[in-house]
Order: sequence, then C-alpha cells, then structure tokens
Amino acid sequence: LNRATVEQFEQAKGKLSTLRNDPGNEVKLKIYALFKQATQGPCNTPKPGMLDFVNKAKWDAWKSLGDEARQQYCNLIGSLVEAEGPSSAQEAASPVGSGATYKTLLVTTEDDITTIKLNRPAKKNAITTEFVSNIYKSLQYLLYTHTHTLFTAGAGDFYCSGNDLTNFQLKEGGVEEMARQGGELLR
Repeated sequence: LNRATVEQFEQAKGKLSTLRNDPGNEVKLKIYALFKQATQGPCNTPKPGMLDFVNKAKWDAWKSLGDEARQQYCNLIGSLVEAEGPSSAQEAASPVGSGATYKTLLVTTEDDITTIKLNRPAKKNAITTEFVSNIYKSLQYLLYTHTHTLFTAGAGDFYCSGNDLTNFQLKEGGVEEMARQGGELLR
C-alpha cells in the first residue's frame, strides 16, 4: 500500500487553502474527518448529543475512518485542486499520493476498491463532454490498477442532474464542428 509522507500531507494542507470553489458539505466533512484521523488517530472523543447535528456529523465521519487517512486526505485535496485547474496564484496540481486526478472527477482507491465521484457539485454534477472524456480516462486508468470493485458517487447533494445544457449551445464552427467533436468523443 502507498502511504503519504508527512511532507506530502503538509503539501496537501497547503493546497487546501488555494481552493477557489466551495467543494460542498459532504466533501468538507470528509476532509475534516481525514485530517482528524491523520493528525489525532482514531476517534477517541465522546459522541455528541443527538441535537448537536454539526458536531455529530463530524464525529460520525471521523469515527468511520480506517488507517489510510493521511493518504486519502492527500488524494482528496489533490483531486479538488486539480478539478479547479490552474490559476494565477497556483500551478496546476499534480496528483498527490496514489490515485488519478481529473478536472471533474475525484478518483480514489483503497483496499482494491476504486471510487469515481462526479465532482461538479455547484452544477449538480451535470454531464459535459469534458465529464464524459474524464470518465473514459479514469476507466482506462483502472485497467492498469488492481481494482476489484468500482463504486460511483456524486459530490454534493446530487448524484447527477443529467446533461449540462451548455453541451447544446452552438459553438464556433457550428453544427458540423459539434458533430465532429461528438463523433471523436464516442470513439
């Protein structure tokens, strides 16, 4: 198993502050839990009361983690930074630790189980041509790993809201160019 070094973990912590977009509550909760597990170990605090919803959610997330928290934290932060693409304040992120990163997907592998999470929560994970291309690339990546199980999920409140309507806007080159690009995507 690959395990992130302390240096990789510190780099991932620094990259977290460079995110421009809110990754959504589900992802932030996962980040919190992974950070707590990686820095403090297994959950050892008393369970909050049932009416303390925020702290109970944090406690549940932390309590559910295993030993690979540092590596998972690095993978998740690397994927989030990569999903935003380069900015003037940062270079394009390179994958941290094991797992592949894509602009619109979070791909993590643990114990021979790979999870592909659609990662456009602000757009309800609506499908774009880039999304389809990234899914195809991630499936090709899986051919070279030792994954035995594949699990898909969606970041945020929705698994997927369907096609992004911007897919149907006429672009430069008109209908013919869109048809050519669609044909290339389906190959």
